[in-house]
Amino acid sequence: MRKVNTKNFKKTLSKFSTGITVICVKKNNSIYGKTVNSFNSLSLKPPMVLFSLGNYSSTIKHFSKTRFLSINVLSSKQKELSDNFASSEPKLENIKFIEGKNKTVIIPNCIANLECELTDKIKKGDHIIFICKILELESNDKLKPLVYFNSKYF
Repeated sequence: MRKVNTKNFKKTLSKFSTGITVICVKKNNSIYGKTVNSFNSLSLKPPMVLFSLGNYSSTIKHFSKTRFLSINVLSSKQKELSDNFASSEPKLENIKFIEGKNKTVIIPNCIANLECELTDKIKKGDHIIFICKILELESNDKLKPLVYFNSKYF
């Protein structure tokens, strides 16, 4: 076993394969999105998921003040979208968002899309955990997921 420090912690957790999501909110006719791989299911009854964002995230204030958001699970063909939304100033002009039932913005051609209502936020360590109730969803069985493992996409 090794001593726990930031470098060893990040390296060790990079061995856990994750899917990639882009979470989007719309505030005052502006769209904000962030690439997130800290996403998982929380409850079946009611259907709920959670994700977390670092307190230092460029979009944290927009996510913290929203009621509705979309979670877009990226396909293996959407690596560029992941990279784009991982930046502090993503480019939005070439993305044709679809409007959800609750005025959310949904990214088309994903492996799955969830329209959610933010129900709770919990601050732990240097992150905020966002808990969301699923309102609408869809999935595409013809696409393969974008997977992140050992700090690389697969």
